[in-house]
Amino acid sequence: MLTKEELEEYCKTARESYLPHISIDCVVFGFHEGLLKVLLLTVKNEGGWYLPGGFVLKDEPIELSANRILKERTRLDEIFLQQFHVFGDPQRSKQHFDMYKDMLPPKDNWFTNRFLTIGYYALVDFCDVNPSPDQFAATCSWCDLNDLPELKLDHALILKTALDTLRLQLNYQPIGYNLMQKEFTMPELQKLYETILDKKLDRRNFQRRMLGFGILKRSEKPRKGGAHKAPFLYSFDLENYEAALKEGFKGGW
Repeated sequence: MLTKEELEEYCKTARESYLPHISIDCVVFGFHEGLLKVLLLTVKNEGGWYLPGGFVLKDEPIELSANRILKERTRLDEIFLQQFHVFGDPQRSKQHFDMYKDMLPPKDNWFTNRFLTIGYYALVDFCDVNPSPDQFAATCSWCDLNDLPELKLDHALILKTALDTLRLQLNYQPIGYNLMQKEFTMPELQKLYETILDKKLDRRNFQRRMLGFGILKRSEKPRKGGAHKAPFLYSFDLENYEAALKEGFKGGW
């Protein structure tokens, strides 16, 4: 929770710099050691966890706002971002309204405004991210999707909607380039899909379909090491992958 002095300073800057009544909240997905991760943060002197978020500068395109907000938390440029929903429940910011309503007059208090928030989800390589708290955050860290802490405001709903949208995307667009290492085995890619979908997939059918999409390239050399036959390594054919993102493909899991 901000002190009165911090609140006054921030609200003055916010009124001068940002569009009123609009915010952005981002769901950042990463994949590591067979688990889907989500980037969360805690606020100084406040209990509970939040999604990374922020506001839109007055002369800034929405997409650039989302990239700027995530760069502050991940130190990454050119993140894969997908806008997926707008959240506008009149009471969605009530928790912050109640927290700060008596500290400043309503006309001066940025946090007692009603905010519509634009939801974006991001797919990133877990190993490339350097989780970084912003000026108000105490911590910024990865959490396992299957072991999440309680989220404040409507951020649990935002996260669920992002995951539902990501699962839907698997039916008509490829997933994986932004989440996997440069080279990977077919079982590792299948594990990613199973983790997102939260269900088991048939191994042979998965491999046949993935190869049929034409978005993978097989390495001439298998992965070294291990007692059993070394599995082949694959990478994404970026040109075909980007074409599939634009044109889509038929199917479903």
